[in-house]
Order: sequence, then C-alpha cells, then structure tokens
Amino acid sequence: MAGPPASLSARDVGSFAYLTVKDRSPQILTKAIDTLHRHKSEFFEKHGEKGLEAEKKAISLLSKLRNELQTDKPIVPLVEKFVDTDIWNQYLEYQQSLLNESDGKPRWFLSPWLFVECYMYRRIHEAIIQSPPIDDFDIFKELKDQNFFESQESVIALCTHLQELRKTIEDLDENQLKNEFFKILQISLWGNKCDLSLSGGEHISQKTNIMNSLEDLKPFILVNDMDRLWSLLSNYKKTREKESVTRVDIVLDNSGFELITDLVLAEFLLSSKLATKIHFYGKTIPWFVSDTTIHDFNWIIKQLKHSNNKWVSQCGVDWEDHIKTGRWVYLDHIFWTLPHDFSTMSQVAPDLHAALQKAHLIFFKGDLNYRKLTGDRRWEFTIPFHEALSGFHPAPLCSIRTLKAEVQVGLQPGQGEQLTASEPNWLTTGKYGVFQFDGPL
Repeated sequence: MAGPPASLSARDVGSFAYLTVKDRSPQILTKAIDTLHRHKSEFFEKHGEKGLEAEKKAISLLSKLRNELQTDKPIVPLVEKFVDTDIWNQYLEYQQSLLNESDGKPRWFLSPWLFVECYMYRRIHEAIIQSPPIDDFDIFKELKDQNFFESQESVIALCTHLQELRKTIEDLDENQLKNEFFKILQISLWGNKCDLSLSGGEHISQKTNIMNSLEDLKPFILVNDMDRLWSLLSNYKKTREKESVTRVDIVLDNSGFELITDLVLAEFLLSSKLATKIHFYGKTIPWFVSDTTIHDFNWIIKQLKHSNNKWVSQCGVDWEDHIKTGRWVYLDHIFWTLPHDFSTMSQVAPDLHAALQKAHLIFFKGDLNYRKLTGDRRWEFTIPFHEALSGFHPAPLCSIRTLKAEVQVGLQPGQGEQLTASEPNWLTTGKYGVFQFDGPL
C-alpha cells in the first residue's frame, strides 16, 4: 500500500507555503521587531538599563532569525533550555534523517512547511526567553487585544443574542433547538476568519454583525456535517442519567473575536444541556500571532465582565462563574506548540491523548489544527477525512475551519477542481469553511 503523500513545502515555488516563507513570515518578524522597539520606554520604566539591554538582545536575535529565513540558512537547534527544547531538537534530527545526502541540513525553503512555520514561532519565543527581564513579554498581545476592541459591534450583537436565547431555551422544541445549535456553530466557523497570522499581523477584525450574514454564507460551507454533530449530542442528552457527564472539548485557535464565538458555543452547549462540561485547550506560549493563551482567555472574560453593555457584562460574569464551578476548564499542553502532527500524539504526548479520550466530542478550531489533523500533506481532495487523520481518533471529533492553507480532504468528486477553475485561490482566502466530522455514523 502506498504511503501518505508528500508534505506541503516552500520548495513548490508559487505555492501558498512558498509565499508564506518568502513574504508573510519575514513580515511577521519585522512587526515583532517593531513591537519591541515601540515598547522600549516601557521596558526602561519597568526595568531600567537592564530592560533596554534585553530589548536590544531580543531585537538582535529576531533580526538574526529573519536573516536566516530570508537567506535559506540551515535550521539550527534550539539553545535555550525550556520544557520542550529536547523534543524540538530530536524532531530536527528526525527531519535531517529524512533528507538525501545532497540536501544536507533541513532548510527553510526545503523542509515541510508545518515544521518550519512552527519552528519560526518557537524561535520567536526563544528570543524573548533569552532576554530577561522582558522574558514574559507577549509580542503579539497588542494585536490580539486590538482585534477584540475593533470587533465590539459584533461582540455586543452576539452576547445579546445569546442572553436572549438563554431566557427561552427551555421552551424550544427539538427542531428549534437544532436550528439555534446550527446558527451558533456557523458563528464559530466564520469567527475563524479573524486570523492575524494569515494577514501577516495586519489588522483583521469582525466589524459587522455576523448574525445577519449566516444565510448568505451557507453556500461557502464545502463540507457540512452539522447534522451528525446534532445527532451525536442530542443522543447523549436523551440517554444521559442525572449524574452522568457529557464533556465537549474545544481545541482553541485565535483569541479576540474568534474566542468570543467559541465561548458563545460553549455557553450554548451548557444552556441547551447538549453538554454538561467544557474543556478548552489553548497554547502555552504566544503562537501564530493570534492564538489563545491562558492570559488571553482570562483577559477577554475580564473585559466582557467590565463592559458597559449589560448583556456583554452578563456573559463575563456567567463565564467567570463557570470557571469557578468547574463547568468550564481551561487547559494547555506543550504538544499544541510542537511541530508534530496529531497522528503522533499517542507517542509524543500520551497524557494528552489519554485526556482527550475521555471527551464525548472534540472540536478542533481553525486552520493550523486542520493541518496537524491531516499531516499538512498534498492529499487528493476526495480522500476521506478519516483516512487523512492517519489513525488519530481519541474520540468523535470535528474540524471547524475556514480554509487558509492548500490542504482540504473529504470533498465530492470534481468539487475541488471546479472551485480551482473558478477561483484559483479558494484554498487560502478564508472564504470557504468546513464542519468535518469523524465519529460513529
């Protein structure tokens, strides 16, 4: 039997991976350097001369990284000791073992795109942790916060809809509840458009009320397994004993507006009794510009709580309460910021894999999670999702993702080719989305 197809890579000139390594990645590094420059006086106020020296050191390390990338230098091992340093360096050795002698060492434009992109963000983190006393500085925080503030109109509309829905949710019949579930799922899907790594760190927010666009956006859902999600969760609800738990895990993607849509989904699952407990998984370090960390998660709930809008504030109060009572649990794990695809999780992070096995359903939000689910490979469009998961199936799972990378599986014959003919960039603009489920039929 043939092995899996080759990894996406910047060696394919003109591909999205190539354009990312050539243009978007240096742009993100330039913005990171600029952010450090702009915080110079803040570092001085807090830490005196040591703060200025640390800022210079971090900028020098990031400039060196940008130069290595732009000149396609060999990828070097990590040097600063951190919990994952040895795992990263072993993975680098593994990548080297895959190369022909003529290739020498892994390089930016020749190695798998997933590996080099993750490596870049890990090196950004290394530059910061090598520069005490500013070693806890989140270089992307400003951008994440700005995305939230610029999306206020949508946040208010969403929280208002949710609070009004909660008042009547007990009175909805099954069909009405199902329709509301589908609406909330679609909001979570289109919230995934707000991705700052796609825009190279340029501002991207949700300025209009997404609720009004759902009908118009439906034709852009290429794989729609929402019915299967409903069947699974409503079945759990019907058969659940008073004491038993239905746990839904949400593997988060972006902070800002997208995180709000995920929290709204989590609230809806509890209010509708489709779930009784939610586990959220975020990143342990700043990642892919806008990914959610524990600081972002807590910050957003605090912002909502102190909002002048009563419905927004109510959401903040309720969600803080869910955390206190343990109905919501935020977790992180170093595996989410490794370069490994998810099919290796049971070997690399058996504790995380065992934890996910206890979920009744896992939502994987966003594009990076999709790339890691499918191994970021050149799959045919029609390969079944289950096959592309390469044995990864800790529990029933669903990818909720807008397309921002040249990998998509599980399409109907001819569907991908038709889209390519009419819109050559359909795989990378975030215009299309999927609800792709793998679980019991």
